[in-house]
Amino acid sequence: MTARRYRTPGASKENVDGLTLIFAHCIGSHKEQWEPTIERIFDIQGAKSPRHRIREAWAFDWQNHGDAAVVNESALRERPEGVCMALAICEWAPAIASFVRSSPMRGHRIVGLGHSAGAGAMQVQPMLTTQSSPPYAGLVLIEPTMITEDVFRAHFADRMATMEGAVCATSIRRDRWTGKDDAHGWLAGRFPWRVWDNRVLDIFVKHGLREHQQGGVTLKCDRKQEAMSYPDVDGHFEATTKLAKVCHAVPVHVIWGTYNDLVPDYFQDCLIDASQGRYVASVTRVRGVGHMIVQEKPNLLAETICDVLDTIGVKPECRRADPSRSRL
Repeated sequence: MTARRYRTPGASKENVDGLTLIFAHCIGSHKEQWEPTIERIFDIQGAKSPRHRIREAWAFDWQNHGDAAVVNESALRERPEGVCMALAICEWAPAIASFVRSSPMRGHRIVGLGHSAGAGAMQVQPMLTTQSSPPYAGLVLIEPTMITEDVFRAHFADRMATMEGAVCATSIRRDRWTGKDDAHGWLAGRFPWRVWDNRVLDIFVKHGLREHQQGGVTLKCDRKQEAMSYPDVDGHFEATTKLAKVCHAVPVHVIWGTYNDLVPDYFQDCLIDASQGRYVASVTRVRGVGHMIVQEKPNLLAETICDVLDTIGVKPECRRADPSRSRL
């Protein structure tokens, strides 16, 4: 698994009281797409008390995405299924858990943040890392695609149609260009990339592409790997089941967009169903954006995350009274 570390430039000494943030991306993305969000979080929290400032941040690549896909290219092809079977989020989760357990992270107040499938990876692995105390100060699930198997089966036709559409579209999508300028021009004129924040699109072209052996550039994440990640539902079932345990040890915050373009209401209702023991510390709905909030509204997402970070470590009675709120 590859990662990038982010710290405040020019800081005279490490803020050991601050928060350490770790980020997991969605399918088809890579660690650097978090950078506009991370930069804004550092800016906002930097003027606050040392306890609420950011000590450091880490962003991870799923093993078949971004730089990790390049490092693991041979290993992925040597798997029995080859590139036609993607790595499950349950294979990503132990890698993140190993990092959280590592000696450099001892004493850090860690907050795990995951977007879409990355939220499932963050949610699956806390129980793997728990020894005598929870490893996290908090978890933030952004547009999580987590659901119980029962609810998935109840909406089976709808879910299968959505997954098959994603698999088909990804499998036939263009994945090679003459160069990065050619790629940028092509992506900028087509959905969904044309509605992305310009910084995120630039980052996708800079960090999401690699040289092709026959010339030009291509995607670091093989489109077959990306396509076959969508039917990986078992990990999302497991993550939802574990939420009922994790939420009693660690505050779990959920952030949705108000456009339900990929995650329907029944997903959202299922995830925060208190009758099934799934209690969340807060639910925030960000207006004017849908599932791709990291790519489309990184500044607004950062501001929403900062509202959550200000509650980490605060006694429950001191938190905001309303657990469900909206941000313009």
